[in-house]
Amino acid sequence: MVNTQTFLLSFSLSCLLSITSVIGQTDILDSGGKLSGAQASVDVKFYDLSLQINPDEKHISGKLMVEATIVQPLSEFVLDLDSLLKVEMVRQITSSKSFQNVPFSHINGKIVISLIHTFQPGESIKLEVWYGGKPRIAPNPPWEGGFTFARTPSGAHWIATSCQTNGADLWWPVKDHVSDEPDSMSINIRVPNPLVVASNGKLTSIEKHSDSTSTYHWFVSTPINVYNVALNIAPYMVIDGKMRSVAGDEFPVVFYALPEDVEKAKKLFPEIIAHVQFYEKYLGPYPFRRDKYGVAQTPHLGMEHQTIIAYGAKFNNGSMTGGKDWGFDALHHHELGHEWWGNLVTNADWKDMWIHEGFCSYMQALYQEDRLGKEAYLEYIHGMRRFTNVLPIAPNEVKTAKEIYRAPIYNKGAWTLHTLRYLLGDKTFFKVLRKMAYPNAEMEATSDGSACRFVQTSDFIKICEEESGLNLTWFFDIYVRQAALPVLEKTIENNVLFLKWKTPDQLPFPMPVSIKTGKEWKRIEIPSKGISIPFDGKEAPMVDPEGWVLKM
Repeated sequence: MVNTQTFLLSFSLSCLLSITSVIGQTDILDSGGKLSGAQASVDVKFYDLSLQINPDEKHISGKLMVEATIVQPLSEFVLDLDSLLKVEMVRQITSSKSFQNVPFSHINGKIVISLIHTFQPGESIKLEVWYGGKPRIAPNPPWEGGFTFARTPSGAHWIATSCQTNGADLWWPVKDHVSDEPDSMSINIRVPNPLVVASNGKLTSIEKHSDSTSTYHWFVSTPINVYNVALNIAPYMVIDGKMRSVAGDEFPVVFYALPEDVEKAKKLFPEIIAHVQFYEKYLGPYPFRRDKYGVAQTPHLGMEHQTIIAYGAKFNNGSMTGGKDWGFDALHHHELGHEWWGNLVTNADWKDMWIHEGFCSYMQALYQEDRLGKEAYLEYIHGMRRFTNVLPIAPNEVKTAKEIYRAPIYNKGAWTLHTLRYLLGDKTFFKVLRKMAYPNAEMEATSDGSACRFVQTSDFIKICEEESGLNLTWFFDIYVRQAALPVLEKTIENNVLFLKWKTPDQLPFPMPVSIKTGKEWKRIEIPSKGISIPFDGKEAPMVDPEGWVLKM
């Protein structure tokens, strides 16, 4: 998601004591947290979502079919759905042509479904949930999500969904947790003509109806994080092309543009290709080549919806950088980066969200270096040295989406990688990045989604240590597990520079620094007791003159 000032919503969730253990206590307008026993007992394999959108009434109606494998014995199946929407019926599918209505309750955003019998580990289950109503209108998309019902400049309907921190359950029944992705998904959306639906995956068909509506059938052939499932609806015009991947195969690249902005979209299209080529150069092949790479113009700023990036930058390079134009479309570049950091490699819990946001933020500085050289890289990364160290960016405790977005996961995450690069050296650091995206060549070669996986910060640490041969616990303990930054104490007396690290709770921190004396550069190891560096002349050595080490 795009970076902005962290927001807080205060919304009290009260649960009936008799069913608290079943439905859990995560706020309706939040996502993630500790899974309830019932939701931890299922592994979702497939969703089939069919909806009709009535733009004039701002109303949706349809059904969700879910297929899951049972992990632990289960007699109640729990899905999440915003209480603003009404569940009309739940049916259990007992065979290919047999359905049985089952009892359910819909309380505080949880649909608790009583199954016809207790299911055992390894068994599969299929359920249909029929529902509808007026979905929650996003008050400040994409940061406070829901549906956006807007108008194009010519007055046509322009609709979008966004729900990263609030959860996909704002508009469809789902197991709303980042740790469970379906292996594939079908998305079928019926809208009035001449509206076009741009969604995830591959467009398999457009079904025309006699009532001047059309159903757009999309199929996602790879695992997808449920907050990435998105609807983008407008009288779009389609700009399409193909790109040859570093893996050797071609895949479609598609831009869904408003009619008023087609020429601007055509002008941006080559830069979109250039951005994808940059990411492939450093991280490996675009992961979802079997479906597409898509971009859709949206009435909100942006979001990393898998294979259909939400683009609301209005063709303004500085839309997400405080107005500063760095010479490239920063919004598109950031959201594209999530196809690797977020959609290919997904945090198993929101507590590790810096792997999504910090890594994507760092890639923008790297893009400047790739385009313009080292000085441009340093200028960009130093422009990101604005954050408050109030919370750790990768705590050990389970977090919800809103909780982790209070931490400086964007800029401090990028700076953590910047300092890690200095510590490991370029050769090792870039190996680490590539291996984090694709652990092996076999994964790089496929576009079937088999490379998609869940990760934690500990997985990244392991890769760093394997590639460098170093024990790096101290580095990550300082930078991601707690909030405060190390302080480099410097004193000068009688032509002697004294350096010593001061750390929170006296944590070990054997971080070397570079010093420059005249034209001579040295990398100095600083022992725990500090180090004295004598020098000649009137000017003391410059310490870390290029600003590689994150410190106070």
